[in-house]
Amino acid sequence: MNERGKLGYALMLAGSLLTSSPGFAAETFTTRMNRLERELAALKNVMNAQSQAPKVIVETPKKSEEVSSPLVSTSSGTKIQFYGFARFDASYDNGKIYPGNIALWAWPENQNRHDGEWNLTAGSSRLGLNLSGPDTEKIKLTGTIEFDFLGGGTENNMTPRMRHAYFKAYWPASDFSILAGQTWDLHSSLIPFVDDSAIMWASGNIGTRHPQVRLTKGFSVGEKSHVEIAVAAARTIGEKNSVPDPQSLGYNTDPGKDAQMPTMQGRIAFSAPLLVRNQPATLAFSGHYGQEEWDTDTSGTHTTLNSWSGNVELSLPLCKKMAFAGEYFTGANLDDYWGGIAQGINNFSIADLHKIRASGGWAALKYGANTSTSLSVGGGIDKPNQDDLALKARSQNRVFFARVLHNITPSLILGFQLSDWKTDFKGSGESEIIRAQSSLTYKF
Repeated sequence: MNERGKLGYALMLAGSLLTSSPGFAAETFTTRMNRLERELAALKNVMNAQSQAPKVIVETPKKSEEVSSPLVSTSSGTKIQFYGFARFDASYDNGKIYPGNIALWAWPENQNRHDGEWNLTAGSSRLGLNLSGPDTEKIKLTGTIEFDFLGGGTENNMTPRMRHAYFKAYWPASDFSILAGQTWDLHSSLIPFVDDSAIMWASGNIGTRHPQVRLTKGFSVGEKSHVEIAVAAARTIGEKNSVPDPQSLGYNTDPGKDAQMPTMQGRIAFSAPLLVRNQPATLAFSGHYGQEEWDTDTSGTHTTLNSWSGNVELSLPLCKKMAFAGEYFTGANLDDYWGGIAQGINNFSIADLHKIRASGGWAALKYGANTSTSLSVGGGIDKPNQDDLALKARSQNRVFFARVLHNITPSLILGFQLSDWKTDFKGSGESEIIRAQSSLTYKF
């Protein structure tokens, strides 16, 4: 009943009372009217209080808020999250770059003829599984299985390639972890800001992926600083030995597999905010040491050649929108890690095997123009020691690049990169190629 209805009801009630008792109407009229006015005033106060009280609105959650990223759980309690992307790459080179779908170095001038070349591929498309749990009060379990389609085959029937397959057990209370499986090498662990899936291998960036067992220990230093020390024993993968192995029906053996030890890797990193609050800079020193056992005859005589590197890494946010990153390396017999322009051993003569020394690095700047677009520029160089090379071997490889990435939507990404490649050959001149590359990636 609204306010006007209640007022009318009260007046009718008053009138009926007056007419029903004429004998004492004059005596009670004033009393009863006062009582009715007091009740009516109290009723108005209640109604005013209700109209001024805040309204309680119950909203139905939107569909996007109700549904989170789905996880699949196994009978053991492990949660599995599926991820990946479909990617298409198109590139045009004004000469010939090896191998083509990705860029490693320019072909020699006498094989180039500066004949333009197109490459179109979907081989960098990727599929992966992130694993987590079941955890205990002390241990957290995670893992990853990931592959792409750059393992060979024909251009329209490419072979899957395992990138990562590892698990990690982490003890949060002591900041200690054990990792086992295949993943990135410990040494030289940064990834350049490039759009090419080869990530500047053979042109300044070393380190790839190997089967390994890794131990990592973290330490808090002060309120915001952190030190991390890690060591790993990794698989050594070498070239094919040039001397047949009579125990394997004449097939050549892998001198890395034939060595007496796995490759040892190590890294120590210090992280702390320097120029930008809540964005830590990281300075790291890393390296590896391994061996390759090269047979020089069929009776077991062999030469042991070591593989080693020393590396410096720096990742430095300069401001909220700009960051610098770079690495420097020096070492020998680095072809297993894409160093020395993928040249590790000079085996031109089996009687005079020797490792190829090399040094180099890369540096890049990345700028986030806005939430959807980022730009980066940089360059890299890989320079083997001339004295260790055979005639016509790759003696220097350098690249400069500029890249733009734009998120058309959060899941659809357009990339474009322009790069200048120059490769020198010992005693055989140099070759310089310009590459224009674009990519379109649908993430899921």
